[in-house]
Amino acid sequence: MKFQIEDVTVYFPYDHIYPEQHAYMVELKRALDAKGHCLLEMPTGTGKTIALLSLITSYALSKPSSLVKLLYCTRTVHEMEKTLAELKLLHRYQRLHLGDAARTLALGLSSRKNLCINPAVVSAENRDSVDAGCRKLTASWVRALAVENPNIPTCRFYEDYEKAASDAVLPPGVYTLQDLRAFGKEKGWCPYFLARHMVQFANVVVYSYQYLLDPKVAGIISKEMQRESVVVFDEAHNIDNVCIEALSVSVRRQTLEGATRNLNKMTQEIQRFKNTDAGRLRAEYNRLVDGLAQRGNLPIGDTWLSNPVLPDDILKQAVPGHIRKAESFVSLLRRLVQYLKGRLETENVEKEGPVAFVGSINAQVGIDQKTLRFCYDRLHSLMLTLEITDTDEFLHIQTICDFATLVGTYTRGFSIIIEPFDERMPHIPDPVLQLSCHDASLAIKPVFERFQSVVITSGTLSPIDLYPRLLNFNPVVSRSFTMSLTRDCICPMVLTRGSDQLPVSTKFDLRSDPGVERNYGRLLLEMVSVVPDGIVCFFVSYSYMDGIEIMQHKLVFIETQDVVETTLALDNYRKACDCGRGAVFFCCQRQAAQCVGRVIRSKADYGMMIFADK
Repeated sequence: MKFQIEDVTVYFPYDHIYPEQHAYMVELKRALDAKGHCLLEMPTGTGKTIALLSLITSYALSKPSSLVKLLYCTRTVHEMEKTLAELKLLHRYQRLHLGDAARTLALGLSSRKNLCINPAVVSAENRDSVDAGCRKLTASWVRALAVENPNIPTCRFYEDYEKAASDAVLPPGVYTLQDLRAFGKEKGWCPYFLARHMVQFANVVVYSYQYLLDPKVAGIISKEMQRESVVVFDEAHNIDNVCIEALSVSVRRQTLEGATRNLNKMTQEIQRFKNTDAGRLRAEYNRLVDGLAQRGNLPIGDTWLSNPVLPDDILKQAVPGHIRKAESFVSLLRRLVQYLKGRLETENVEKEGPVAFVGSINAQVGIDQKTLRFCYDRLHSLMLTLEITDTDEFLHIQTICDFATLVGTYTRGFSIIIEPFDERMPHIPDPVLQLSCHDASLAIKPVFERFQSVVITSGTLSPIDLYPRLLNFNPVVSRSFTMSLTRDCICPMVLTRGSDQLPVSTKFDLRSDPGVERNYGRLLLEMVSVVPDGIVCFFVSYSYMDGIEIMQHKLVFIETQDVVETTLALDNYRKACDCGRGAVFFCCQRQAAQCVGRVIRSKADYGMMIFADK
């Protein structure tokens, strides 16, 4: 259907629109007109994604001179594919009405693991191994050696992509990850590097949060995006956690042992270069005198994760003199690793701020704040000079330098926490040193400053006035919409007593009482005997959940702390519900409020929420 919202003709690919979708589009348009940021909450199952895509693409079509670009951020690859499928449907509808005037380029961007089509590389077990396998075939020095020695393996897809040069482009259309892989196979071009090149020219880019919020990734991928872009964070109820995780680093004993092995390997490589190509090390030294920014543009196959925090003005400064020489820098990292090993030898939980921690490093091993700041980029420069392609083997030393740069840059909003063991297994020593970020606004601040409109939306953003305080921004629009329902399909209840009139409570000192346990057990038994479909049961702790046995009426699936096991359990829970028997899914109470908000996934659903606690 076609309809007007003020001066914009909206193309909507379905015959009917919910009232809340129309109201959502009106508020979204207000934010775009004001060139400001907005917070929009609308329940799941009400068609948020298609409402967003329809309004923003129609807005761009109605104002061709404004060059509006949409950067749509999702949490998972599955959500990315669903968004692109909706966009395909919408694009087909717009082409039907507008013909070539509606031509657009939209694509998804993901990691090499999801886009690579080279069988020798993509078969690796994890993302880091795929990245390293790709670099072994595409690094500039590997390709230069392959010109002289044809026996050195390279990637034919990358070589053909490079040969095509400016002809390597995607024709207009909407490309899912599967479409990109198919196009790459057809042309013989690498889909990953093609997609990375084309994001600069695309009208719509769909990718994960990290491409904008994690400064290490955003520094490579999103640096060139124009200010007129509209950024959408979909399912953004946990966006503050994503921001905090992007700037938090954990260091364990295994990390430090791996870093020591990395430094030993680098020392051997430096010695080898001194014997065979000393001029290369001298050239790097001279470059560092001019500042890290003078490296110029690296070939796309050599680009590495960007610095976690450093602004451009610091990159223009000369690197501190005592870390310009490769051996001096490796020696400094050894001292830092040794210091961190000493800090992990503790029997008590310790907490201190970055200023005190940096002061302690300076006093004990003589590394000042400015030097720490440069560690990450100095490591990058050294790894390029030493022509290291096994980046997956060097993750440990990268983590240490990431930690050093962050702790040397920020004086507020962070804590260093040292824990000698895991609380769940206090008898097993497993020390961890965490640089913990407390301020979610630090990671998202550059996004708010760079782009004219940022849309934060989800099915549950309550309380909606909390997010501007957490993320430190002023939305021009902040609205919460309710679902319009034609029947009673939601039944929330609060249960404070069991059938024997004894109070039930999840308080720590009461929940192990036999009467309370009996009432919770009886409630579950009564529910599974009458509820036709699935039941999700949230427990206050894993230990409390372990004491439950119930299999007479339903299949039982239990969440564990292993992500893969939990995903499998969820898949089988869905199958049990689909086949008519239903199931019980036990999980630990972490995000219970958000999950309760997702009981209704569409207007055809029904659900009962019982809060059993006095």
